[in-house]
Amino acid sequence: MRVLLLAPTVVPLVTGNAVTVERWRRALVGRGVDVLTLGAAGLEAEDLAAAVRRFRPDVIHAHHLYRSGSLLLDSRVEAALGGGHRPLVASPAGTDLYLDVTVPERAWVVHAVVDRAAALVVQGRATAWQMEALFPWAAARVVRVPKSFAWLGSEPFDLRAAAGWGPGHFVFFLPAGVRPVKRNLECLRGLAGVRRARPAVRAFFAGPVLDPVYGDRFRREVERRHAFAAWIPSIPPGAMRAAYEGADVVVNASSAEGLSNALLEAAAAGRPVLASDVPGNREAVLGDGAETPSGLLFGLEDRRAFARQALRLVDDATVRRALGEAGLRRAARWPGPEAEAEGLFRVYDAVLAAGPDREPGGSRPAPGEREQRDADHQRGLARGPHGAAEAGDRPPNDRRGGGGDRVPG
Repeated sequence: MRVLLLAPTVVPLVTGNAVTVERWRRALVGRGVDVLTLGAAGLEAEDLAAAVRRFRPDVIHAHHLYRSGSLLLDSRVEAALGGGHRPLVASPAGTDLYLDVTVPERAWVVHAVVDRAAALVVQGRATAWQMEALFPWAAARVVRVPKSFAWLGSEPFDLRAAAGWGPGHFVFFLPAGVRPVKRNLECLRGLAGVRRARPAVRAFFAGPVLDPVYGDRFRREVERRHAFAAWIPSIPPGAMRAAYEGADVVVNASSAEGLSNALLEAAAAGRPVLASDVPGNREAVLGDGAETPSGLLFGLEDRRAFARQALRLVDDATVRRALGEAGLRRAARWPGPEAEAEGLFRVYDAVLAAGPDREPGGSRPAPGEREQRDADHQRGLARGPHGAAEAGDRPPNDRRGGGGDRVPG
């Protein structure tokens, strides 16, 4: 079996999307699958079409409906794919389901990729729920493959030395590509306020610029605050475990997330997290609701809550230790990369067996259902970027507005 994995970014860039597809690639290759990974950022449709003709994949897997899937809608790529005769598997990102669907010029792309896909792979419960809420006509094609995590190496990396800091400093670490949805700049400004209260606080950012305008603003702000902040565009993928272990707290300040690799990796490294209270982060931090949290949550636009939770982590070593230990216990129960790859392989095998005109669970909806689909889609858009229209529709771990104060006693 030959699979083309298309993602917004791929290694050596260190982003959540790149780490995910590299983990998939390694485990699928171990399963005997021939895999080609391509980064959609900066890739022209003509180049993708040429790669398809050379590699001749049996299955295309687009990770990120808008940023990767949009290339597949180009007529040149469709021609190289034989007019849709190669099955498409797609996996939505948090930005697809909470942000892109609210922007008309992006929503139609997300909608078209959902329609085109023979299977839609989700990895978190919140993502599965949101996918089915927005696109009820596609529910039969939504397949959950539980997410794993894997360290991509064991290289050393001294995060504190890279910034010129010592053991007496308290380091918050935000690993993410620099773009508005990750709120790198807003996090930097929030931590500047925390540092005024606790002068030992430092902020370390790592990730490539993915939005040039926002990236330039972020770079200038880091330079202005160089006394306590540092940023490097990349840490070698094999050194990420050492980077996490060099921090005191890992931060995710995103306005939309699926199931963040950074939060899973922080848990596996035994580091407490400070995360924005959005559905994907809620799932990563709180687990199934019966588990001990691995971090603290803060309201997305609540600066006081951010400062309060950050100061709690700075001041209370017992809380930090309890959260870190809870993360380690949870990580020990996650499926391994081989199990994750087996789940993906079964999806690919099913769409190949079903053929180009059928989805794994049955025939595709009839053309006459388009009006109903569009009406359902508009109802989904009306729910807004952060959740369902009604409280009763929320997933079990939805704690909107709760602030995330629950931690071990």
